[in-house]
Amino acid sequence: MIRCLAIDDEPLALELLVDNISKVPFLQLVAACDNAVEAMKVMQDESIDLLFLDIQMPGLTGLQFIQSMSAPPMIILITAYEKYALDGFDLDVTDYLVKPVSLNRFIKACNKAKELFELKSQQKNIGISVTNGYFFVNVDYSLVKVTINDIIYIEGLKDYIKIHLKSTQRPLVTRMPMKTIEEQLPTSNFIRIHKSYIVSIAFITAVRKSSVFIDTLELPVSESYRDSVSTLTGKL
Repeated sequence: MIRCLAIDDEPLALELLVDNISKVPFLQLVAACDNAVEAMKVMQDESIDLLFLDIQMPGLTGLQFIQSMSAPPMIILITAYEKYALDGFDLDVTDYLVKPVSLNRFIKACNKAKELFELKSQQKNIGISVTNGYFFVNVDYSLVKVTINDIIYIEGLKDYIKIHLKSTQRPLVTRMPMKTIEEQLPTSNFIRIHKSYIVSIAFITAVRKSSVFIDTLELPVSESYRDSVSTLTGKL
């Protein structure tokens, strides 16, 4: 099942959207929201695979909502304005529907999301395997090569991780538990300093009791990992 969230500030449009979702057997509606802020609260507590999102909403617009997310799920935009189509596709949305939306067109968009969801699930099941100093991770429905020596640190974000690399300013974002990648990384090269951080030892420039520095970047060291950092420095 694809867990989805419906967002539209117009009550009748939201009601129709919920009704259409109920007609698609592989969709599970988690919640229906009339604004993006309410949707953000839902996404903090629930795992969401697909957003049905209106664009023109008071406060935080649909496009602003997409831009605020570091690792957005699949998104189907639903709006009365065709002029936003280009902006939507620039943000890599799955599909763009113009109101009024026929059930046939709605199902076509859902089937497209289902194909992407199944592809992503297949790639996620591959996991990672470090071979000859590199591994592959799923990023935006592609498998991207990551070289061990290029990793500066890894940041955990709920169901996702950010892999910060020396070769690029933009981190790679992939859906993976921290434990999965931690088990594959060589312990001689990496150290876990926090439930949300794994750091390449080669890039550590300074250490304090409760923090590790990578040049000017300061990362926290939690109590449960403090002994590991102390062993690294030789200062127990």
